[in-house]
Amino acid sequence: MGFHFSKKYRSSRDGTEGGSDPGIHRQSTDAYEGGEAKIDHVAEKKLVRKLDVHIVPIVILLYLLSFLDRVNIGNARLYGLEDDLNLTSNQFQIATSILFVTYVTFEVPSNLVLKKFTPSRYISAITTIWGIIATLTGLTQNYASLIACRLLLGAVEAGLFPGMAIYLTFFYTKRELALRIGYLFVSAALAGGVGGLLAYAIGNMDGVAGQRGWRWILILEGLPTVVLGVVTWFALADNPETAYYLSPEDKRLMRTRRDRQIGQTQSAQQFHWADVRKAVKDWKVLAFCAGQFGTDTMLYGFSTFLPTIIQGLGNWRAAEVQALTIPCYCIGAISFLIVAKISDSQQRRGLYTVLFGAISVIGYGLLISDTSSGVRYFGCFLVATGLYVVCGLPLAWLPNNTPRYGKRTTATGLQLTIGNTSGIMAPFLYPKSEGVRYVRGHAVTLSMVGLASVLFGFMWWHFSRLNRKRAAGREDWKMAGKSEEEVAELGDESPRFRYVL
Repeated sequence: MGFHFSKKYRSSRDGTEGGSDPGIHRQSTDAYEGGEAKIDHVAEKKLVRKLDVHIVPIVILLYLLSFLDRVNIGNARLYGLEDDLNLTSNQFQIATSILFVTYVTFEVPSNLVLKKFTPSRYISAITTIWGIIATLTGLTQNYASLIACRLLLGAVEAGLFPGMAIYLTFFYTKRELALRIGYLFVSAALAGGVGGLLAYAIGNMDGVAGQRGWRWILILEGLPTVVLGVVTWFALADNPETAYYLSPEDKRLMRTRRDRQIGQTQSAQQFHWADVRKAVKDWKVLAFCAGQFGTDTMLYGFSTFLPTIIQGLGNWRAAEVQALTIPCYCIGAISFLIVAKISDSQQRRGLYTVLFGAISVIGYGLLISDTSSGVRYFGCFLVATGLYVVCGLPLAWLPNNTPRYGKRTTATGLQLTIGNTSGIMAPFLYPKSEGVRYVRGHAVTLSMVGLASVLFGFMWWHFSRLNRKRAAGREDWKMAGKSEEEVAELGDESPRFRYVL
């Protein structure tokens, strides 16, 4: 056995996992539902490694292919898509952005049915279907059919990222979540780099079987998704209790890991409509949604139009443009992995979100400036350095601070829904007519990221203030007349709960 229990209640002035007192994390005991659980940390490390082996690879592949199928239209543009379908610049922007109309519509509903249909079956089904749609997009013959494919692709893909973000909370604690969310964004960065390489290689198939290069890009990048969808049915476990790769002792340890976190009761992990209503009414959730909108403006504008931005820096051939995008994505992936690891270790989200948001703002300042191409290309590196950190950390931060499942899944769905509406706007920030410098697009994005960074900075201060208030006992009145079980059910409203900062 890797653990045993001690019947001792923790004072409401103590921290919890993710709390404000770092000394607590060095203890061999952790708070759980008002008690303590002693855990064999060697056994826990082995368990986390086992989870990573079985979960992380498939999560990375799923989101890599999802992001690739969503944004490869930017690479296809360089290989004749607009000319073959007789698209105007405005029509290309519409085709790019319209995906997000259905994408944001289905994100929250998708999250609410994830447990009902089970993650393995649901995620497998949507992956297979969007793979088919992405592949068939390469066979479109006109603007109308391209629009239809993009709308369908958005509707089906909508469930993946919010579903994966919630799925990871079934297995990982708040001290482990940011790095695993980070893997999702690293896969997005890999999709950008791999997409450039694939587009360069596949683009040379122009004329094979009488088809243009852009068609082969969409077809050959869509087919692996169909295969992965089938594999997911068998490879993805629905929850720790049914995970085929966990032993009975592992499962007991998983339950202890969950129980030691304040608010993570058995009832709290069930779906309750009352929690959904609380999420919708919580201003803190809405603040995160607004911040996500600002950062996602950068995510979708930069990811889709980086080839176009770089093309405007010099007289590059399509293959050279693709090659120049790869270092940007690599620096973005590396910076996020490093920061996510440090953030998990320190349980600090706000500091790094604000800091790396500022780095991206400086990058856009260089892109706007009337300087040499080399300086503006360096600006692309700065944007990429902050991009995935400022977009990704808040997606671990909000779930960390919403322990009850119904509220967490609704809050995350709303955060992604509002954030992804920026995908509707972002493509219109970079019309061809404003090339090669795209000053307006860069300026708007700079402003959005700057405002988001200020907003996240405010939330950092607010959570810190609430933690100090609870540590001083000024919210203990909420526990008056309540049993230990009732206090545990309060979730993030409990005076014993400490917000991750």
